[in-house]
Order: sequence, then C-alpha cells, then structure tokens
Amino acid sequence: MYHPLFLQTSLLVILMTTNILILNGPNLNLLGTREPEVYGDNTLEDVANMCLEHAKHKGVVVDFQQSNQEGQLVDWIQTARGKYQGVIINAGAYTHTSVAIRDALLSLEVPIIELHISNVFAREEFRHHSYISDIATGVICGCGVKGYVLAMDALIQQ
Repeated sequence: MYHPLFLQTSLLVILMTTNILILNGPNLNLLGTREPEVYGDNTLEDVANMCLEHAKHKGVVVDFQQSNQEGQLVDWIQTARGKYQGVIINAGAYTHTSVAIRDALLSLEVPIIELHISNVFAREEFRHHSYISDIATGVICGCGVKGYVLAMDALIQQ
C-alpha cells in the first residue's frame, strides 16, 4: 500500500511534467539532402533523435512533428492549447508567408520559440520578414540543428 504523501507527490510530478511541441514546416523532411551547404547534413530523423535524447536528460516530454501542409501545422497548433507548456516552430518558408500559422500561434498562451537552422538574415531579402517573430517569446537562427536544443533549454527555463 502506498503512503498518501507518495500518491500526492506522484500526482504532482505528473502534473508538473513539461510537454513541448516541436513543429517543422515544409521541406524540412529533406534535411541532410537539400542544400547541405546551408542546412548541414543532419536528417530530420537525426534532429528528432537529438531532441528526444535531450528531453530525456532534462525530464521533459517532446512531441516532434513535420508537415509540408500549412493546414496540418495550424491543426497541430490549435490542438496544442492546454496540452503543451511551450512550442518550438521552424515554419520553414511559411515563416515568411503564413498569416494562418501566425493567427493559430496567437491563440496559444504558452511561450513560443521561432527557430531557423540557417541565418535567415544572411540570405535572400524575402527571408528577412517573419510573421512569427513579433509574437514569439524568442527567436533562434543560424545555430544549425543545435538551435533545437537551445530552444528546448529556453522553454525549460521559462
């Protein structure tokens, strides 16, 4: 038989678990093969495994998703409400075009980290504008795939 204090403590640990949603937009499924001089040679599976391993060491739960479909990303953002304590989004090209993703992110009441593997400000001018940056808690760009770990740590410290 469990002691009542043990049960309360176990419940508290369950309630305090940090859940992080990591969303990846179009073409990120091609990591490792598409423009490796810009994005590196790590695959999206490598990145997911790195994030899951880091999450395990930090005691958090990560849900790692990728879609080339704007509507799917919006759906995942909408279902994040009340389920996650933070969202990391690498929206890819949708960063520069999607009011729908911006509006969905505005519905969240959790910290949001905008993430880019490359330094978007050292690239084409159209990449300098983001529909996400001004509503994000933070922005990480140009750190390669290690930016995902940096973003996770930023959310964990929130």
